[in-house]
Amino acid sequence: MRTVKTALVLGAGISGCGAARLLAAEGAQVTLADQRSAAALDWNPADWRDQPVEVRFGQELWPAGDYDVVVVSPGIPEDAEWVRTAREQVPEVVSELEWGARRIKGRIMAVTGSNGKSTAVKWLAEALNGNGTRAVIAGNYGRSVCEAVLQEPAADWWVLEVSSFQLETVQTLRPDAACLTNLFPNHLDRHSSFEAYAALKARLFARMSAGMAAWVPPEWLATMQAGGGTPDWHTFGETTDCRCRYADSCVYIEDRCVADLQACGPALRTPVAAAVVGMGDWAIHDAAAAVEAARHFEPLPHRLEPVGTIDGVTYINDSKATNLAALRFALERIDRPVRLIAGGRAKEGGFKKLKEVLEDRVKCVYCIGNVAKQMYSAWSPTVACRHSGTLPVALEEATADACSGEVILLSPGCASFDQFRNYVERGERFAQWVRERTGNSRSSKVNNPGGDS
Repeated sequence: MRTVKTALVLGAGISGCGAARLLAAEGAQVTLADQRSAAALDWNPADWRDQPVEVRFGQELWPAGDYDVVVVSPGIPEDAEWVRTAREQVPEVVSELEWGARRIKGRIMAVTGSNGKSTAVKWLAEALNGNGTRAVIAGNYGRSVCEAVLQEPAADWWVLEVSSFQLETVQTLRPDAACLTNLFPNHLDRHSSFEAYAALKARLFARMSAGMAAWVPPEWLATMQAGGGTPDWHTFGETTDCRCRYADSCVYIEDRCVADLQACGPALRTPVAAAVVGMGDWAIHDAAAAVEAARHFEPLPHRLEPVGTIDGVTYINDSKATNLAALRFALERIDRPVRLIAGGRAKEGGFKKLKEVLEDRVKCVYCIGNVAKQMYSAWSPTVACRHSGTLPVALEEATADACSGEVILLSPGCASFDQFRNYVERGERFAQWVRERTGNSRSSKVNNPGGDS
């Protein structure tokens, strides 16, 4: 591994700060640059005292300097002017995820996809740890890879959540095992097309070879194989041709039932369970470890998370539902009348394709954010809609309209960046509104270096 004397890190969020700390610990002189202000980033100067890091906030122009490497945070697109300039002037431009992953001494298990990544990663890590193996979570969920490598260099397994944003600038990432949970139109506001988005996901498998293992839904096998990787491919899903099959809350590997998940929560009883159980069985030869971890699994915040009940109305925070497939998933798992708060910044079109599930399950939609008018126009012929505009207004209106036994569901189907820093802040605002009216002070926090991906 070559010596780096000077480094530029683009983006001062969770990922960029992790990269800056790791580079500084390795002896580099680091410049950390962000176009946002220190206030917007909740910057605490005390955290950087005695660090050889120069921080430049509000940096609109290219941070000129003589750098050996540029490390790019996932929030900065690969076609951004800063990244283009870096490629012209600096010998190496690499993603934060890969810079950290190059320093991993253990084995890597990576998960990508449109939905269900964080739950799969948490479940996998808990299964490995329950079996006596030291597993660390990092990537798009939890700590950045660079931060985790700095803090826990001796882990046996690294379970990484990998977003499409992070895959834009990977070069040598080579997991021992990898999974594509599913693939739906997502982040089309950043990626040029659904085909380009799918091709980015295939980059996770591109450097894998025989003896390594990959789990993908059968309908996406050819697309992932086209990326050039040659791992041992395993298909999973609900159809009988899948090597790992999910049916009736059970997981079958080659028609042998290896996991009964009927007593587990709804977040785990999905087709992705077949991949998780299969990966766990491959890694530690013990499918029972995944079942045991599932029995004690605590669902992640902002994913179909009940946050309180007021006058018989249940409030559910599903702020992590940042695409329409996740919104559909949420509606299909609630068996009571729903008052839906949806909207934000659109990542895809096609709102009309949800009309059937809305008509079947939703009493009213309260539209918020930049896409509120578009959403109202698409859905109002099918279901009652209000143009609420903001989350507080939507909560007030939905609460006034709701009857006992109904659910008020925040499941936006959109990114949060029009009105919030990320989906976590959006979910916390929803939960805080409910807590203030129920006297519950509990708060939940989730790190998400990759944003809403």
